[in-house]
Amino acid sequence: MTLLKKGVHGVFVHTKDLKRSAEWYSWLLGLPFEHSKVESPVYNLPVSEGVYLTIDDHSFDPDHTFRPVETPVFNFLSDDLKGSYERMQSEGVKVIREIEQHGDFGWFNVEDPDGNTVMICGTIVS
Repeated sequence: MTLLKKGVHGVFVHTKDLKRSAEWYSWLLGLPFEHSKVESPVYNLPVSEGVYLTIDDHSFDPDHTFRPVETPVFNFLSDDLKGSYERMQSEGVKVIREIEQHGDFGWFNVEDPDGNTVMICGTIVS
């Protein structure tokens, strides 16, 4: 028997405002959102691909000091990177790194409501 399973179970996003972040990430991923279902300290987004995305406000950790993550620690995937970029801009999401393209693949970074850097990667559709 191995000590651990071969995979990543979840990714934590640390926040100061659980409801605001849960709503923003739900919007970003096109997931339904109900304010009444957000209960501190964490909110798990029901993603259907990859690992869980857990948003954590640290309400049970009085010694926690929030610091935004400036270097992306995970990324979301898009089938149309330029389309995703344009939609983020039109919705007022702060883009903090423009699209960088290598062949038909690329990425850009945005800032979540807490100032965390989030990377969006994907295919560049011609």
